[in-house]
Amino acid sequence: MTDNQYYYAVARIRSRELSLLNQSFIDQLLGAKSMDEAMRLLQDKGWHMPDEYTTESDRVEKMLSVEKKKTWDLIGELVDDMSVFDVLLIENDYHNLKAAVKEALTSDIHMDIFSGGGTIEPRVMEEAVKTRDFSPLPDEMEPVAEKALETLLHTHDGQLTDVIIDKAALIAIGKAAKKSGSPVLELYAGLKVASADIKIAIRAVKTGKDKNFIREALAPCDTLNTERLAEACGEGMDAIYDYLSLTEYSDAVPELKKSPSAFERWCDNLIIRNIRSEITHPYTLGPLAAYIIARENEISTVRIVLSGLINDLPEQSVRERAREMYV
Repeated sequence: MTDNQYYYAVARIRSRELSLLNQSFIDQLLGAKSMDEAMRLLQDKGWHMPDEYTTESDRVEKMLSVEKKKTWDLIGELVDDMSVFDVLLIENDYHNLKAAVKEALTSDIHMDIFSGGGTIEPRVMEEAVKTRDFSPLPDEMEPVAEKALETLLHTHDGQLTDVIIDKAALIAIGKAAKKSGSPVLELYAGLKVASADIKIAIRAVKTGKDKNFIREALAPCDTLNTERLAEACGEGMDAIYDYLSLTEYSDAVPELKKSPSAFERWCDNLIIRNIRSEITHPYTLGPLAAYIIARENEISTVRIVLSGLINDLPEQSVRERAREMYV
């Protein structure tokens, strides 16, 4: 894009940032006593209200799906080449690959197992796995899909299949971020890979995985020494905490000790804190990427809050899981 195109795109995003949910609104939403009250608050903010739905959960998911589409439709109007944002969509592609490969063991594939919002049409993924012709898939995904399918068919080990696909997804996210040339997207991808590796390490210790499994599962990471992390796994949970305390993720240790959800929240908040400076950066890709991430973050938080209402969870419990807002 030219500077003039970025100027227009960022100007449009600046106006849209005014409608982003702020922390004050999230506090108000957290205080809602019923779903109807919460939905009215969101409607007043311009959020989509579904006309037809079967359950409250269906109502929420339909609303959030439309809100996500609004974001990407807007970005599509502003940017000629959407591939620069692939780093934010690749995870959905690999989720769909995982679903298609596992469904290959059944007689047919149901489209409702796929997620929307990827860079590859689910039908293409379905057909590639069904026919075992992976050539329509991106070059980096083709060998992964073949390896994952062969592994599942011969070993029936779903967990090993997940490891193959999940690691490939993290590698692809990192490559796409570097290709984008956007510091915001590189930051996002780096935190995404690091948090995934930390979760893999914690889960591996809890489930008694050996170091070979852990080394195979961990993705290359610029901010973590994965070999040292794997060694720490062999020594136990305290060794992982000790290693992380020497890295830029030292603040994550108390959250890891609390719960997996506390760590997830810490990771999401760290991303938001690190991209807030884009609010003042003009004429670059950064504010556009930050806006997309901010919208995904608020959609995730709204889902958490509304799920809490549906399941009648204590407000404090939901508040502890809610994310920080971008504005």
